[in-house]
Amino acid sequence: MERRSSWKPAKQWRKAANVIRTCHRLSGGIQPYVAIDIGNESDSDYSSGNGTSAFTALAADESFRGLVKDKREGSFRRLGGVAGIAAALASDAERGIFPGDVRRRQAAFGVNACPKTSSRPKSRFLSHLQDALSDAFLVVLLVCAAVSLGFGVRQHGFRDGWYVDGASIFLVVFVVATTSAVSRHGQAKQFDKLDMARGSNDMAATVVRAARRQEVSVSDIVVGDVVLLKAGEVVPADGVFLEGHDLQVDESSMNGEPQPVEIDAEKNPFLASGVKVVDGHGRMLVTAVGTNTAWGGMMSSIITTKEQVKNAEPTPLQQRLQGLTSAMGKIGIGVAVLVFTVLAARQHAGTARDSQGKPLFVVAIPEGIPLAVTLALAFTVKRVAKEHALVRRLSACETMGSVTAICTDMTGTLTLNHMVVSEFWVGNDQPKAATALAGSVLSLLRQGAGLNTTGHVYNKPEDNVSSRPQISGSPTEKALLSWAVDYLGTDTDALKKSCEVVRIEAGENRIGVMIRDNAGAVIAHWKGAARMVLPGCSMYVDTRGAAHELGIEQRAKLEKAIDDMAVAGLQCVALAYKQVNRHGKQPTMDDDKGLTLLALVGLKDPCRSDAKSAIDTCAEAGVEVKMVTNANIALARAVAVECGLISDNSPSGITIEGPEFRAMPQEQQLAIVDDIRVMARSLPMDKLLLVQWLKQKGHVVAVTGCGSKDAPALMEADIGLSMGIRGTEIAKESSDIVILNDSFSTVATAVRWGRCVHDNIQKFIQFHVTVNVAALVINYLSAITTGKMPLTTVQLLWINVIMDTMGVLALATGTPTEALMRRPPTGRAAPLISNAMWRNLIAQAAFQVFNLFNAREIEKKKVFAALFNSRMFLTIIAATVVLQAVMVEVLTRFAGTKRLGLGQWGVCFAIAAMSWPIDWAIKFIPVPDWPVIKMKASR
Repeated sequence: MERRSSWKPAKQWRKAANVIRTCHRLSGGIQPYVAIDIGNESDSDYSSGNGTSAFTALAADESFRGLVKDKREGSFRRLGGVAGIAAALASDAERGIFPGDVRRRQAAFGVNACPKTSSRPKSRFLSHLQDALSDAFLVVLLVCAAVSLGFGVRQHGFRDGWYVDGASIFLVVFVVATTSAVSRHGQAKQFDKLDMARGSNDMAATVVRAARRQEVSVSDIVVGDVVLLKAGEVVPADGVFLEGHDLQVDESSMNGEPQPVEIDAEKNPFLASGVKVVDGHGRMLVTAVGTNTAWGGMMSSIITTKEQVKNAEPTPLQQRLQGLTSAMGKIGIGVAVLVFTVLAARQHAGTARDSQGKPLFVVAIPEGIPLAVTLALAFTVKRVAKEHALVRRLSACETMGSVTAICTDMTGTLTLNHMVVSEFWVGNDQPKAATALAGSVLSLLRQGAGLNTTGHVYNKPEDNVSSRPQISGSPTEKALLSWAVDYLGTDTDALKKSCEVVRIEAGENRIGVMIRDNAGAVIAHWKGAARMVLPGCSMYVDTRGAAHELGIEQRAKLEKAIDDMAVAGLQCVALAYKQVNRHGKQPTMDDDKGLTLLALVGLKDPCRSDAKSAIDTCAEAGVEVKMVTNANIALARAVAVECGLISDNSPSGITIEGPEFRAMPQEQQLAIVDDIRVMARSLPMDKLLLVQWLKQKGHVVAVTGCGSKDAPALMEADIGLSMGIRGTEIAKESSDIVILNDSFSTVATAVRWGRCVHDNIQKFIQFHVTVNVAALVINYLSAITTGKMPLTTVQLLWINVIMDTMGVLALATGTPTEALMRRPPTGRAAPLISNAMWRNLIAQAAFQVFNLFNAREIEKKKVFAALFNSRMFLTIIAATVVLQAVMVEVLTRFAGTKRLGLGQWGVCFAIAAMSWPIDWAIKFIPVPDWPVIKMKASR
């Protein structure tokens, strides 16, 4: 092996051993790190694997494993800071690690694998089919099918008995399970194709190994690696800061705080995986990878518990369906037993049991209902995907239809998450254009906005001057730089050439920069929150460039302008400056006192254009919308007013801050949750608590979220909706639906489609129950009067399977109407069969195919409205009539039917068509709002 004279890895191990022993001595007995035994100094020994046990011991130490995850400053200091940790990991800030040592480090510390791929099973069709077959109702159907198959073979022999009963039910179960599996598999494949900004194994990172920079896959990063970071990149693992310049990260995905966080070696050296670098550049030393990182730990926990939480209780529709199918099964079996008893009294018990009792048992099995639900959900999932919503859990579609409360984010969901300058003051004036400003004022503004910033402007090449420059930085910095370029006409490249930045100084909520122009003048510019900068100002300038003393009266005017901006939901930034007196010495920033106020700038995150209409739609539908944000209460209230969530003149509902809500006793919290419309300055636990109280009061709750902080609330809610653009992978894994365009209007659309699913299922149930009632009544009356049943087992199965399947396709694939959002939500306790449905099915029990038209509308009389817009419905009607004709005219032996003449067919059609005027007439009969017949929902 080639020798490297410039770097002896074994010497690094020896240095590591000494540092570790020293740290152990100074730490007063913290768990010691075992240094690698140095036998010789050859590179082959370095890469031979002798150090794996030492690495394992280091990885097992809790003070090291939780260093970044728990931000353990005490452990960081006791380990000797960055230098001590680097030595303990046998790494070097300049040279990194030796490439041949990667496998040993992976064996000891783990692989930087995405928890999603390591914990979540791959999207295989057979796994989805197995999940579908595990449904409790399908298991019951399989048992019934097996029993029925046994009876059929015993009575008719295997040749004819296998298809008479059990095979038909097996076929239904197969269709239901396959349809569900296909839909789930398709959704899983769509979700896997989403561009996951965090934890993607396809991302690359720049590391230093053997003193050389190289790009590696994020999954190949190991503990001890030195990673290079720059603006726009995502931190690939947990680590500590080595060196850099103006490194700032966005930690909102982890803690919900929107302000950028400065990273430095002394005050805040911790870099967590998954956070985004918004400014500056630097190097970090990796201390944890994969599931041992802060992000990985959260991800693993969420994936492990998500399914347990979501499967803990059935959805509202599932509860009511279980109650309905249970009641139908009991009624059918009860009728079958009664008929069997009557027949047994009239003739030999054996004959009655084998040939007459079983058909009614067959029709009592409501196998069409799970098929209807599955097909309706599968159809809806595909249509909702076209509306920018990716459904990850099939039952989430119907649950959205029962939602009574939505807890939504503000930034990026109701607003655009794009700050813009909407108000601008110079002295007492609001100039409409830069031409209204004196040249001296314009020059100072360009310096203050273009140079005193942590953002960057990247101008396009000269051959592409028509396109806008690219601007990076925090939302505030990007807005101010865009304003400087577009409104002030700033050429940032020319500005940097004409001015030299002498010094930069940052303070709390403000930043300062000292510049020297080409004429030798030195000016200090300050920028920050207006309430922080204004107290340091003693002068101000007007649009003509004249300086004035900032007296009490003028200060009061400016403070009022700042207050008015806050009420309007604007973030007010002040720009100020002062001439620096050098006196022949090196210029200094001095302090931020004695400044001259240059301008007040109001920035706003505009509401989405469709947010107000979506909120109005939800209000009309009886769905309460509650905004939960960590923004201040003035901004939150202004956005709520603009979106129509509350009224400016007559506020409806409570606007509250998170600390105030947390300080309340539980009884008071529970009492006001219905009236809360806006919760500002909230923490993630406030959102979770709000969801828990709403559920306790009987609400079906949906929650939107985009960050890791939202994961508990997303899992606790009946429906979790994550954002597809801003959302972290943790949020997406915790959710049931991914809103691909981050817009609240898509949430309202999901509610409308959810109600459509519920409505379509109700329509089918009305048709299904009508057919079953007719079959039961006909056979029951015939059995007790004549001792025979006119409908054979095959004919009953034809009604149950073929007619039900056609009914599902015709009724369960309807599209939503605007009327769906003009009625209150169904909630959890509403009966699945409403009073109007009972009225209709009792009147229509004598008909079959033509009743499909009546079932299109449960309460409206115009059942033919928009009929020709539904090609699926017309196709199914035609197919059903053709199949019915084939059943009667062709499959006479199999079905036990007799052929009919044209006149007989005409009479059948005439009798069936009578259902239309009957349906029109009975819908004039009013029904009470309270349920006449209650079916207990099963849990």
